[in-house]
Amino acid sequence: MATKENNESFPLDRTRNIGIMAHIDAGKTTATERILFYTGRLHRMGEVHDGAATMDFMEQEKERGITISSAATTCYWDDHRINIIDTPGHVDFTVEVERSLRVLDGAIALFCAVGGVEPQSETVWRQADKYDIPRIGFVNKMDRTGADYENVLEMMEDRLNATPIPLQIPIGSGEMFRGVIDLVRNQAVVWDEESQGMKWDVLEVPDDMKGEAEKWRIKLLEAVAEHDDELLMKYLEGEEDIEPDELESVIRTATLNREITPMFCGSALKNKGIQRLLDGIIKFLPSPDEVPPVTGDDPELKRKAEVAAKEATKEAKKEADEDEEVEVIEADSDDYEVVRRPEEDDPFSAVAFKITTDPYVGKLTYIRVYSGTLEAGSKVYNPARDETERVGRLMFMHANSREDVDIIRAGDIAAIVGPKNLKTGDTICDPENPVVLESMQFPEPVIRIAVEPKSKADREKLMSGLVKLAEEDPTFDVSTDEETGQTIIAGMGELHLEIIIDRLKREFKVEANVGQPQVAYREAITATIDEHYVLKKQSGGRGQFAELYMEVGPSEDKGLEFVNEIKGGVIPKEFIPSVERGIESAMEDGPIAGYPMEGVKIRLYDGDHHEVDSDQNAFEIAGRLGFREAARNADPVLMEPMMDVEVITPEEYMGDIIGDLNSRRGQIGQMDQRNDAQVINAEVPLSEMFGYSTDLRSISQGRAIYTMQFEAYEPVPDDIATEILDEDTVGAAV
Repeated sequence: MATKENNESFPLDRTRNIGIMAHIDAGKTTATERILFYTGRLHRMGEVHDGAATMDFMEQEKERGITISSAATTCYWDDHRINIIDTPGHVDFTVEVERSLRVLDGAIALFCAVGGVEPQSETVWRQADKYDIPRIGFVNKMDRTGADYENVLEMMEDRLNATPIPLQIPIGSGEMFRGVIDLVRNQAVVWDEESQGMKWDVLEVPDDMKGEAEKWRIKLLEAVAEHDDELLMKYLEGEEDIEPDELESVIRTATLNREITPMFCGSALKNKGIQRLLDGIIKFLPSPDEVPPVTGDDPELKRKAEVAAKEATKEAKKEADEDEEVEVIEADSDDYEVVRRPEEDDPFSAVAFKITTDPYVGKLTYIRVYSGTLEAGSKVYNPARDETERVGRLMFMHANSREDVDIIRAGDIAAIVGPKNLKTGDTICDPENPVVLESMQFPEPVIRIAVEPKSKADREKLMSGLVKLAEEDPTFDVSTDEETGQTIIAGMGELHLEIIIDRLKREFKVEANVGQPQVAYREAITATIDEHYVLKKQSGGRGQFAELYMEVGPSEDKGLEFVNEIKGGVIPKEFIPSVERGIESAMEDGPIAGYPMEGVKIRLYDGDHHEVDSDQNAFEIAGRLGFREAARNADPVLMEPMMDVEVITPEEYMGDIIGDLNSRRGQIGQMDQRNDAQVINAEVPLSEMFGYSTDLRSISQGRAIYTMQFEAYEPVPDDIATEILDEDTVGAAV
C-alpha cells in the first residue's frame, strides 16, 4: 500500500537523485548497504561476499558477488530524500551505468584505496562527463593493507584530469585505520568499533597529526578560494578562521559547476565514513531544481518547421537562375524546442531508462520524472512510437521490492506498470503537450554466439525469453542468420552472454545449446578511388537512369561520412539523400565476407539525370551498386575489435603473463607498479581473449586479475584474415 509519506509532495530542494559508480570490486554495493542501514532502510547489513546484499537481488549477483543490473532505492537522511541507483562495475554491463547516469543529477565516484583509478573507473568517469554530472569522491577500503589515499588523489589528477579536493584525510591506514580528520571543521572523527559504526567521537586533531592536518587544510583553503573572490580576499589577508558554512557553500557551488570533486574516505565494510559521506551527498550534490531544465523537441512543431523549410527551399529554387546554386533551408530549432522545468505545474514529461520483466507484475519500466505529475490510471503519450498508453500502477522501488503510490512528481525516480511498447531512452509525456527529450546512445555488441533450444518444445519459450531480455538490455541483440537459420545473440563480452544464457535457464525455464563465441568483425577500405557508375535500364515504358561520379575512400568517422559537392543541379537535390541511402544499405554487407563496413568517406561531385527516367529509386540503386563496385577496388580489409586489457599481478608472474599476451597478438603498452603489484596494459584482439580468465589463473596460481574493455577496430593481419575467411567458408558449407 502507498504510505502517506510517499503520496505527499516531498520538497525538491531536499531531494537528491544520485548514483554510485566505480570499477568492479571497489565496494559500491557494500557502501550502498551501509547507506541503507544507517538511514534506517535496512535493519540488518547484508554482505556481498555472503550473497546477502539487498541491492544484489538477482541469483547470478548473489553467486558471483558482482552487480549486474542497476538497482534503485529510496532512503531518508537529515530530512532529505535520497534516490540511489547502485550500478555495476563490470565493463560487460556498462549500459547499466550509461542509462543510470542519463537520469541522475549527481554521483558518488567510489575508488579502492589500494587499486586507485582502475580501467572501469575511467570509463564511468567519461560517461559522467558526457552527461555533465557533478560528483563527490569516496576512497573506500582504507582498512586494506596497501591503502594509499594520496596516491588515489594523484591518479585522479593524472588519469581522469579531475580536480580532487580532500575534505578529509585518514587517521591511520590498513589495520590501523580508525577515523578521519575533517579539514573543513579542523576536528577528528573516530568511529566506535562495537556499535557497527552507529557511534563516533568528535575529538581534537591528534598531536602527532597536527602538522599533516594543517598542510592539507591550507591546500583545501587555497584550492577552494580560487572559486570565490570574497573567500580569496579573506584567505590572502590571512584570515585562518573561515566559517565552515561559508567554506561549504563555495565547495558546493564549485562542485555543481563540475570544477572540483570533494573527496571523502572510509571503509564501508568496517562501517567507517558512511555517515559523513551521506552528509556530503546532501551538502554538495544538486537537487533536481539545481540542474538546468531539460529541453526537448515538440514533435508537431518540428514537423511543421521542417515542412515550412522545405517549402521555403522550393520557393528559393523557383526564384533562382537555372545555374544558380541554392542552399537547402534547414528548420530552425528555436521554432520547435521546448523547455520542461522540474515543477509540478509544468506538463508531465519523463524518460524511461530501464525495463525489466517482473514475475508478479509483468513489464516494469523505470522512469525519471523531469516535469509535472503523473497519477495512477492516467494516459501517457510516447512520441517515438506515436502511441498513447495507460499507466496502471506507480511504484517506488527498493531493489526488487515495491511500494505502490498514487502519484509521482517532478524529480522522482519510480517504476510504472502498464505501457507495453516503451523502449529504453523513450520519452513519455502529457498527450496534450508532447515533447521528445534527449535519448541515449549505446555501444554496438562485439561478441556473438549461436543458441538453439535443446528440444523442439522449447523453441517458442527460447524466442520469447530472448525478445524480453533484448527489450531490457539495449546492448543485447537477437537476430537470425539468413544462411543457416540459426538464432544469433550478441553482447558486450563473454560474461554478458553467460549471464543471458543463465537467465534464460532460471527465469524462462529454457535449456539451450550454445555455440562457440564469435567475434563481430567489420570491414573497411584503405584506398581512395574515383568511381563512375551509370545505371541505365530500358525495358519498354519508363526506364531507370542515374549517373554518379564519386570519390570513395577511408574516413576517421565510425560510419559513413557523406559529402555532397553537386553543383548546377546536374543531380536534383531531392535525389541526393537517395544516393546516401543506397550507400548506407551497401555498407551493411562488405565486399570481403559480408561483414558490416565502417569508416567510409564519399565525395559525390558530379553526375547526370534524365527528366523522365530518373527518380529516387534509380539513384538509390545507383548509390548501392556503384559503392559496391568501388569498395571491391578500394583495397578492402577485415577489421577486428581490439580490447584494452589491464592485468594486475605479483611481480614473479610478470614475464610469463607478458609472454602469454604476446602470443595472443597483444601489443604491450604502459607498465606501472601499484603498491606491491605490477600493472600491465596491453591492446589485444578480442578473438585471442576467449578463455583468458582460466589461463591467467593457471599462470599466476589464481593471484592475478584482469579487466578488459573495447578500444577500437583495427585491420586483421593478412595471414589471420585468411584463416578467418577460410573458417567462414567451411562454416557456411557445413
